[in-house]
Amino acid sequence: MVGMQGTDAAVAGLAFATYDEALQQEQFANSEKAPASYGSPKRSDSFEASTAAIASDAPTEEDKVNLRRVPAPIPIASFLIGFIELAERFSYYGSTVVFTNFIQQKLPAGSTTGSSTANQVSGALGKGQRAATGLTTFNSFWVYVTPLFGAYIADTYLGRYKTICWAVVVALIGHVILTVSAIPSVIAKPDTSLGIFVVAIIIMGIGTGAFKSNISPLIAEQSAVGPLRVETRKNGERVLVDPILTASRVYMYFYLSVNVGALVGQIGMVYAEKRVGFWLSYLLPTLVFLFCPVILWIGRNRYIKTPPNGSVLSKSVRVIRFAGRGKWTQPKRLTANDFWDAAKPSNIPVEQRPGWMTFDDAYIDELRRGLKACKVFVWYPIWWLTYNQCNNNLVSQAATMQTHGLPNDILSNLDPFALLILIPVCDLLVYPALRRYGIRFTPIKRITAGFLIGALAMLCAAIVQWQIYKQSPCGYQAATCEEFAPINVWAQTPSYVFIALSEIFASITGLEIAYTKAPKSMRSLVTAVFLFTSAISSALGEAFLALSSDPLLIWNYGVMGALSFVAGIGFFFSFRELDADEERLNDLPEGHVSQKYTEKELQAERS
Repeated sequence: MVGMQGTDAAVAGLAFATYDEALQQEQFANSEKAPASYGSPKRSDSFEASTAAIASDAPTEEDKVNLRRVPAPIPIASFLIGFIELAERFSYYGSTVVFTNFIQQKLPAGSTTGSSTANQVSGALGKGQRAATGLTTFNSFWVYVTPLFGAYIADTYLGRYKTICWAVVVALIGHVILTVSAIPSVIAKPDTSLGIFVVAIIIMGIGTGAFKSNISPLIAEQSAVGPLRVETRKNGERVLVDPILTASRVYMYFYLSVNVGALVGQIGMVYAEKRVGFWLSYLLPTLVFLFCPVILWIGRNRYIKTPPNGSVLSKSVRVIRFAGRGKWTQPKRLTANDFWDAAKPSNIPVEQRPGWMTFDDAYIDELRRGLKACKVFVWYPIWWLTYNQCNNNLVSQAATMQTHGLPNDILSNLDPFALLILIPVCDLLVYPALRRYGIRFTPIKRITAGFLIGALAMLCAAIVQWQIYKQSPCGYQAATCEEFAPINVWAQTPSYVFIALSEIFASITGLEIAYTKAPKSMRSLVTAVFLFTSAISSALGEAFLALSSDPLLIWNYGVMGALSFVAGIGFFFSFRELDADEERLNDLPEGHVSQKYTEKELQAERS
């Protein structure tokens, strides 16, 4: 994006002074296609009023340097959506936390449900660690592929809200089938149970994926405050209300709601698994999931709902092809600063514009910025490799240690528990302190820190695994040993805490970039691209399956840590120039896309 012109205060003021007219034109053009539910009069009036206020309170360059930056308040609608996310994550993580034991371990002696005594490990199908790692890795892959389809449906046909509603229905069906797979009479036939289980995770994955790609943009849209603006507080202090800080705070607490649900769901379900059986571990998440449609309906008139904008993906592809005309055989021109200028409507006479070119110049700049964000995501599959160890190999590692009556999969809850503490600490203490001292902890620096801390987590896991092999009565065959290694399972704590900290810097920042850098009409799609990097990571994880069993587990953690460290360094040097460009990219005016040109717009262009 080097070479794009910055937006000064005068241009910003002009853009927002004409926004109401553009909005009315677009609403007129879409009036027959957009359903009435896509706008609440009260919210619309409020937004137009706030837009006028923003235009009059645009900051000067001096204000940007000298005034303190603050996030805007979070509205009630965001909290409602946060509760929906909490219930959905309770259901998802509450179910998946017991997948490894359900697949890997055999039924304990005397049990028909998979429940176990204090000195036993819960189990059901007895398919072994490699099968458990393979299926849990497939599940992780599947639930991060399907967001692409959910995003396309939302941005093109249904809008985010309606897509989420349908996704909830599909996921609920999957939860019911999953519960059936754990009924004692079904568990008695391991192959039948496994088949039902696979069908369940496929259906759940479709619903979960469509939900994931749309819920995070929806919650951030409830707190949309427009561009940077000056606000005077009651004490007379003038501050800058920063939309980027607002989005960052929303995503921090969105992630907090994710982990409240995950923590309660995982702790509750591992004890349900151990004391009662797997059927209860799958039934309770299904019942909690029923809160999702209820809250969606309760808040239906409160939510800001962005309508679909037609085939935004095909339109974006057309823009790229149009901008690249005559340049595909000249690679240098494809990366030139003026590559995108050829696709800006202002550079093309009205009578020569293609029928699909129903957007303004600002949309092209936004699209360029969004593609830049997608380039940032290319490095994420390596980081997800370290995070995914929480879902399989670290759970299996705990099963070889002294748990003192705790379920071996309870330790994975250290990750969400640490996040419940670290997220408020970062939001209320660390980030404000850095801003106070003028330290710019930009997204690129945060993501780099996330990669490096993830590498540190894997180093800790490798050290613990080395000690397990050293002290286990069975040496390098600890996973199949009848006796546990004389090491307290809480030795895993550093690994989980470091993974949690790396999530704050890498995962939350990734969601923030997907929302703040994407065009408004493509936020679900760009979010899905970010989530898809986890699917790529899961596919890469299949290549490392050979390392996920004795006696190679030290190598498993060592390789993951080394990859994360190298990727973190490579990431920073690949994108460090974005640090200097961050402010200008955030100040780009919002682009607009219409279904078609109105006669008034055509006359204005010709004049």
